[in-house]
Amino acid sequence: MTRPVVRVVGSVNLDIVARAPALPRPGETVIGASLERHPGGKGANQALALARLGAEVRLWARTGDDAFADEALALLKAEGVDLSEVVRLADAHTGVALIGVDPAGENQILVASGANARMRPEDLPTEIPEALLCQLECPLEVVAEAVRRARGFVALNLAPFALLPSECLQRADLLVLNEIEAEALGDQVAQAGGAVAITLGAEGACMLRGGRQTARVRPPAVRVVDTTGAGDVFTAARMMSLLEGLDDPGALRFACAAAALSATRPGAQPACPTRREVEALLSGDAT
Repeated sequence: MTRPVVRVVGSVNLDIVARAPALPRPGETVIGASLERHPGGKGANQALALARLGAEVRLWARTGDDAFADEALALLKAEGVDLSEVVRLADAHTGVALIGVDPAGENQILVASGANARMRPEDLPTEIPEALLCQLECPLEVVAEAVRRARGFVALNLAPFALLPSECLQRADLLVLNEIEAEALGDQVAQAGGAVAITLGAEGACMLRGGRQTARVRPPAVRVVDTTGAGDVFTAARMMSLLEGLDDPGALRFACAAAALSATRPGAQPACPTRREVEALLSGDAT
């Protein structure tokens, strides 16, 4: 099978993770946390997940010209993601996400966008012939323009949630969002031009086409360690399965299994599973 070629337009961050006995309430200080650093950013996470699932991936992004950029790009480089369109800006810092994680794997995330906010639509390629994947951790005008310049398959992950022009939603072959984001999108979910995948947390996910449910799948039972990045893995796996022609139930099973596997490991990018691992879990051969 020919490897799908995907251009990801999105964010690159360094994740600074504090694992704590509990997540703080407003005004509360929680002590006793441990500290980790991982490559992150929704664009970079999804690019790495696609690469590990077998796609040929090109990332269009911006970082600072700093040491954080080296850390943030390290796993992408190791997995062979094409980074030739990642520009380092001397007058901006690499994006940083401050993440708190509790013992159940739930998280709180605060993002300092840095260079991600410096993306400009005029800097995009004149034409995007590959399949395109975008998220909303970068300026919305960049996402909208990337969709306009796309000539192939378009996938949009509407996270963190914001309203895009209706023509973007109509153009997208795949929208991925969670229950809260779907509620915020309202009637526009039924008006989407392509498939809509809605994640349901521990309940799995469902697929809609033309407002009608075509599939609903529960995830495999796993021991959750950290849910950071699970939605990014789901998005990448759902896009990959569509590009490969799986039907909606099969594609949803694949995406839910990939996301479940990622939640069994700490960190966003380090937790991205390989194609072999996902297939082993689906077949019941996972160890």
